[in-house]
Amino acid sequence: MSEFTVHLLLQTALVEVRDVVCAGTCRPPGQVERSRRTELVFPYRGTYVRHVEDDQVVADASQVIFFNAGEPYRVSHPHAGGDASLALTLDETLLREIAPAALLQEGMPPRFRLPRLRIDPRAQVLVAMLRHSLHEGIADPLEGESLALVLAQRAIGPRTAHAAGASQGRRRLVDRAKLVLSGDLARRWTLAEVAREVGVSPVYLTQSFRDVEGVPLYRYQLRLRLARALDLLGEYEDLSRLGQDLGFSSHSHFSAAFQQAYGRSPSEFRHLALQAAPGDR
Repeated sequence: MSEFTVHLLLQTALVEVRDVVCAGTCRPPGQVERSRRTELVFPYRGTYVRHVEDDQVVADASQVIFFNAGEPYRVSHPHAGGDASLALTLDETLLREIAPAALLQEGMPPRFRLPRLRIDPRAQVLVAMLRHSLHEGIADPLEGESLALVLAQRAIGPRTAHAAGASQGRRRLVDRAKLVLSGDLARRWTLAEVAREVGVSPVYLTQSFRDVEGVPLYRYQLRLRLARALDLLGEYEDLSRLGQDLGFSSHSHFSAAFQQAYGRSPSEFRHLALQAAPGDR
């Protein structure tokens, strides 16, 4: 059985969108791989770690990961269950047009200077809508291209993109904390428990996480849970059960958090996703 399942959702002269599902059976770093073209990769389910030379990036639903053309990398899977990502490839001229110059290296093909950026809840919604609308045949190619470009602009735009800060040591510490959280999204962790898992004091972890990610640890965990909810909405008839399975204290807590992050309740979002194409709103 293949480790990867790849679904080509859209292919035009300007945009290619693929849904990549990985079984995640290879726990240590696997074989060296290279991307043929530069890709913007949006994990939406599970977690993996991407290794480039001596650096590594935890890939989860709060990030866009940059796979540069020709750049060697390896992938490891710290948790069982596999992962899935939406991979977006843009025409090279188009990518240079929409990407801030400071994000890209000189020359062609375009390559990013950073390994990843943090995305906001609006970008998470766009990932879910693009994937759903193309999977279900709701969006025609023009709609798919338009939504893909909006997602790319949101993910790497100067006003909406967020680069990791702080030193490499603090980034590594924060990556360890992310792996702790993502290993059990439903668990109601305490700060002391997470700090103990990564081997630092609660105060140092709190400061480091905010310095690197720009948000508190608890809010980061909330965004991971909500992103997982976006992925699972179509699989649950009982949305109260979905909230419970993701660790929310009640349906009202889940619904209020979802509404605040995405502008609609879980039931409203599910209805819109099933009934309308993105270009109709």
